[in-house]
Amino acid sequence: MMNISDDLRKWVPEEAESFIQQHAARFQSMSFDELESKAFSLIEAHEKLMDQQSIVLYAGTNVINPKAAKMLSSSIGNRASLGGIPEQSIIKAWSTLISWKLCSCHSCVNCFRPNMWRYRVPSGSIANLYAYMATTKPGDKIMSFSDAAAGHVTHHAEGAAGLYGLEIHEVPFDFAQMDVDPEALMIAAKKVQPKLIIIAGSMCLFPYSLQEVRKVADEVGAWILYDAAHMGGLIAGGEFQRPLKEGADLMTGSTYKSFGGPPSGMVFTNSAELAACLDKIALPGLTANFDLSRAAAMVIAVLDLLTHGREYAKMCIANAKALAESLHTGGCEVFHVSGKGFTNSQHVALPAATYGGGDTASKLLEKSNLFTSGIGLPLPPVPGDFNAMRLGTQEITRWGMRPENMETIADFFCRLLLKQEKPEKLKSEVIEFRKAFQKLHYIRN
Repeated sequence: MMNISDDLRKWVPEEAESFIQQHAARFQSMSFDELESKAFSLIEAHEKLMDQQSIVLYAGTNVINPKAAKMLSSSIGNRASLGGIPEQSIIKAWSTLISWKLCSCHSCVNCFRPNMWRYRVPSGSIANLYAYMATTKPGDKIMSFSDAAAGHVTHHAEGAAGLYGLEIHEVPFDFAQMDVDPEALMIAAKKVQPKLIIIAGSMCLFPYSLQEVRKVADEVGAWILYDAAHMGGLIAGGEFQRPLKEGADLMTGSTYKSFGGPPSGMVFTNSAELAACLDKIALPGLTANFDLSRAAAMVIAVLDLLTHGREYAKMCIANAKALAESLHTGGCEVFHVSGKGFTNSQHVALPAATYGGGDTASKLLEKSNLFTSGIGLPLPPVPGDFNAMRLGTQEITRWGMRPENMETIADFFCRLLLKQEKPEKLKSEVIEFRKAFQKLHYIRN
């Protein structure tokens, strides 16, 4: 049995703890052969469920090119690679290829246009820690989006920013436009005197007024970090905003989600000063050893974006707009902004108080093989739950779904959430619908 301290039990939900202990006891009674067999059977069941039978609208995932998956499983990843600056021939070959491809003036990915790209960062969260360490020291003040504006936990006291010792203040936000309030930000920043201002986060329905934020940062002597964890693929495709061109000093992000690569992180900058700091943070700092198989898989992901990035980004947005419109027509409340509409990204937001909260609704949808998640919106709170749901179209776009298919998906949602049909009945229809979408698109075949 697993031994969990009393302190840990304070934050582990009782239901989750009971589940863990139940399965831990069962697995402990198995032989090694049984455990190995169980691991393979669980993976097989998961792949069947998620890759063949479900509509995954969770905004934090994607499906990768099988060629990238092959890179991840290759023996090049068996041995950790040492060093921040590539010296050995194979490391240098991979690093040069991926860096040149992203930074060169090819089709879509040149929208990043960075002078420095560090792609060996293990996650988007650690990428944010890199940014904090490069621009601030413990005790400094920063400004970031609140939970209601979809600020990420790594921007807050509970996450990397707080653990690093930063004092966090809120970026004033115009919730009516889902954008930064530049005038209020100027007033607040003059008072706070932040070293860093963080823009974007876990849900980006529309581009932000980054050029106005640049004026504020220049006034108070602050750096700007744009957290593109969710927006990397759309930015690469040239269909969202261009953070580095519009004034950001740093851009961090995840290499999966809309970017469509393996789980990892990345940091971009055009500042020679910040680039030098980031190099020192990487070596001898936080990324002395790294998994070269992820770097290899990133080559495939970048080539996919170079080849199909603009069309892929356009389709992600078109699908999100069509899905939002169909949900609205079907009777589901969809969050919208006056003068802007429902979305101009791959994200769609649904107020969820009517359904008991975002996570509560997501758990119900999951019973029908419809996957999404809860998130906070500038709406009245739902006790013990998120007040909204967040949908993302990046994965269904890669499976070949198009705007004309969104009405069917919206109908599944409305029938379950509004008409309260039985999840089991819907599940069979979802599985049948999904049979037509078994081939990946927007990848180099």
